[in-house]
Amino acid sequence: MAASQSAKMDIDEQKIDEGLYSRQLYVLGHEAMKRMASSNVLIVGMQGLGVEIAKDLCLAGVKSVTIYDPDLVQLQDLNSQFFLRATDVGKSRADATQPRLAELNAYVPVHVLPGTTGQQVTIDQIKDFQVVVLTNTPLSIQLHINEWTHANGVHFIAAETRGLFGSVFNDFGSRFTCVDPTGEQPLNGMIAEIDKGEKAIVTCLDETRHGLEDGDFVTFSEVEGMTELNGCEPLKVTVKGPYTFEIGDTSKFGDYKRGGIFTQVKMPKIIDFKPLSESLKDPELFITDFGKWDRPSTLHAGFQALSQYQEKHGKLPRPRNAQDAAELLSITKSLAGETELNEKVIEELAFQAQGDLAAVNAVIGGFVAQEVLKAVSAKFHPMVQHMYFDSLESLPDQLPSEADVAPLGSRYDGQIAVFGKTFQEKIANHHWAMMGVGVGSKGHLHVTDLDTIEKSNLNRQFLFRPKDLGHFKSEVAVHAVTEMNPDLQGHTNAYKESVGPNTESKYNSAFFDSIDGVTNALDNVEARLYMDQRCVLYQKPLLESGTLGTKGNTQVVIPHLTESYGSSRDPPEKEAPSCTIKNFPNAIQHTIQWAREQFNNAFVNPATNVNGYLSEPGFLENAMKYSSNQKPLLEQLNRFLVTEKPLTFDECIVWARMQFEKDYNTDIRQLLYSLPKDAVNDNGIPFWSPPKRAPDPLTFDTSNTAHLDYIVAAAHLHAFNYGLHGTNDLDHIAKVASSIKVPEFVPKTNVKVQINDNDPPPANEDNDEEDLTKLSASLPAPSSLAGFRLVPVEFEKDDDTNHHIDFITAASNLRAMNYGIEPADRHKTKQIAGKIIPAIATTTALVTGLVCLELYKVIDGKKDLEKYKNGFVNLALPFFGFSDPIAAPKKKLGESSWTLWDRFEFRGDPTLAEMVDWFKKNHNLDVNMVSQGVVMLWSPFVGKVKTQERMKLPISKLVELIGKKPIAPGTTHLVVETLLCDEEGEDVDVPYSLVYI
Repeated sequence: MAASQSAKMDIDEQKIDEGLYSRQLYVLGHEAMKRMASSNVLIVGMQGLGVEIAKDLCLAGVKSVTIYDPDLVQLQDLNSQFFLRATDVGKSRADATQPRLAELNAYVPVHVLPGTTGQQVTIDQIKDFQVVVLTNTPLSIQLHINEWTHANGVHFIAAETRGLFGSVFNDFGSRFTCVDPTGEQPLNGMIAEIDKGEKAIVTCLDETRHGLEDGDFVTFSEVEGMTELNGCEPLKVTVKGPYTFEIGDTSKFGDYKRGGIFTQVKMPKIIDFKPLSESLKDPELFITDFGKWDRPSTLHAGFQALSQYQEKHGKLPRPRNAQDAAELLSITKSLAGETELNEKVIEELAFQAQGDLAAVNAVIGGFVAQEVLKAVSAKFHPMVQHMYFDSLESLPDQLPSEADVAPLGSRYDGQIAVFGKTFQEKIANHHWAMMGVGVGSKGHLHVTDLDTIEKSNLNRQFLFRPKDLGHFKSEVAVHAVTEMNPDLQGHTNAYKESVGPNTESKYNSAFFDSIDGVTNALDNVEARLYMDQRCVLYQKPLLESGTLGTKGNTQVVIPHLTESYGSSRDPPEKEAPSCTIKNFPNAIQHTIQWAREQFNNAFVNPATNVNGYLSEPGFLENAMKYSSNQKPLLEQLNRFLVTEKPLTFDECIVWARMQFEKDYNTDIRQLLYSLPKDAVNDNGIPFWSPPKRAPDPLTFDTSNTAHLDYIVAAAHLHAFNYGLHGTNDLDHIAKVASSIKVPEFVPKTNVKVQINDNDPPPANEDNDEEDLTKLSASLPAPSSLAGFRLVPVEFEKDDDTNHHIDFITAASNLRAMNYGIEPADRHKTKQIAGKIIPAIATTTALVTGLVCLELYKVIDGKKDLEKYKNGFVNLALPFFGFSDPIAAPKKKLGESSWTLWDRFEFRGDPTLAEMVDWFKKNHNLDVNMVSQGVVMLWSPFVGKVKTQERMKLPISKLVELIGKKPIAPGTTHLVVETLLCDEEGEDVDVPYSLVYI
């Protein structure tokens, strides 16, 4: 490499841009990101696989990416190389790709390593890099380069994709240190007992399992009595049960009294990698599909044979050519020795060797990019040491002939080489809807997303650029993919409306009739369930997927074949009891949740109530009639409109200081007055026993940064409510806050504290009519404040200048100080308070690839359940798991059966009587109730007269009559539920009815 280029790489380490990398930081952490930012990576080969790896690394934020591929762009490269255009044909692949890669991340320079057409990379060219990645490179070159990298401490990865096959080899050196093999948060828990002895047993509180495994390490804090454990060196654990574990000898320690917290300690792991030359002879194989045990050993020999074939003939085997496949099988057998081969797999490897699929490149490329990040950051466990992947199930049931896979001289030749021209036309003419973000004359792609592009979006996908900030995702995405593939022009639609109950007039039966299936890329369960219900209703295939950091999953939903997404759901996350949040927090998550509620209670709800009082006639009367908190509401309105209404920012500082005193001093002192630290329960056990922590009040101190941070954030947010401008003069804020004299605390007697959620909440203060009347009279008449409104704060977690996360961090940490809980930094608080889902481009790419491999199957119309795969991956471990989708459960109805995909269909808007007669005549079932949505249309309880009236009405008229509103224009059908029983009066489970009107 030229000296000038090396100098370019040697840039100063940049501060991590949390606005850009926020979601990724929750996956990798600051330390790993800093190590990445000092690493230069070389990627050899800029076809579909190489560009996928380079794209993910640019987005991730390594120090620099250098690409090497002096070969000339060919039209078929455009099949999967999304950064090449038709105008690039004849240019160097690296030169043509570099400008578009460089747009992805301003913090990551992208360089081109010079070379001449046909020239393989040399050792002299790789010496300035920390990681070298070779893609689709001859095995002889891999061996030559790896010999040097292994000897010189440079991390090495070789990867290939051939049609529906992929392979990866890792060599990170003979003593690679992995500092965090799993990336999971260290476990911790509260202790109930610790034995004193040579094999001491630690018993945890029975609220939660400890989650530890044999060989884990732990340390301790807050242990009373056996204080030698506090801050001790990590102790190795032997698990004895879900709530107990052994830690070794404590016989010389003090006697355990009470309390204590164990915390898991992540221990570095040393991994020995063999060079490629040794590993080829004695491979350690990573399994990607436990249903294909024979594949790795077969493909280990097959990929070596493929390289030999290519070096012998100067080309890869011809698609679907039996002669070339036979020769490859012969070479493979000679290499495999006594290893039993799956000859059909080798034959397909030969048939598909010239294939190039974007989906497989996404799977292998996303995986390899994460392995590169592991190499440079030491975060997560690397793959050891060979990985082989295939998705032969994606082939069409009607396999193509040799003539059908012959190249056409088009951009799609890489896909045609695998699937054939006939199937390519099938792909091109499909109609597909993407919810959340190769088409032919009849094909169409619908993209929906109501969100606009934010800065953090730029880090985890490659369709958006900084210039697109604030624009709608769907529109920018459609424009970007159309630029990548002009054949999409006129065959895409971008929608800015979400798909939900409020937009059913837009995404109606006509819309669903026009599409062949749906791909979900949604970020919440509620939206996924709704889309799943629509796909079941309209009987459309659904490809469901999601990511969480390094974890990803895919699910295939096929009409009349599989269960739906909503058929099985994860149990809801366990929530902390409200009394724990309110009075007895014991973890930082509790104080953050409390602070988030305080945010609403201080800056959202009061302003909303004030505006309601000022603008809504009858607001007060309705609130007084239906609320049990009349007095608190009136007092709140009085404070915000009269007694504490600020006119200057200094008065907002005063308000913030008084709020501090209430939340962190007087409320705590009142709690301790009601429940003293020496209080005992009915059994004589100290009340403040774990998991409860006895709090201590805080005394305000402007020299304490945490105290002042709270005042600054609270004062600015209060000022925002009133449209007042704040100041960043900390000295002034501190001076005003310290000058305030707070009232002397006087404890209240007979204050009841709710100990657990099963106890009745403390009764509200008596709503004395006279007091309420006085409070009401003290409020200014709305007419006297015409035009005056407060501005409720709309929580926005990603604006670092709006004081929202600053307030929650400060409020939470002060609460944590009250209760002796370890505070959390702003980064962690932001994730918990903002419910941020960790995300990284590598997982997104891999999951996208898996979804597209299932899409091939959907387009083929496969009816064999076992051909489809639900997938789960965890790139941190790494782990791949695939399973057959669960078949749609069958339920009996007389002599037949039905599944969730079945329904009774009634056309011509029948009357209720006609529906009732139909069930009796066709199934000998009696109707006990009919409903539509939340409206009960009929049951025997309505009486004889109403029954006679309703039986005569068409279902549509009945719905309008009982629902008291017209059916929405454009509605073509109604979903009607019926409760049926047999001759014995037993309820019979039946599908819903679809009534066309």
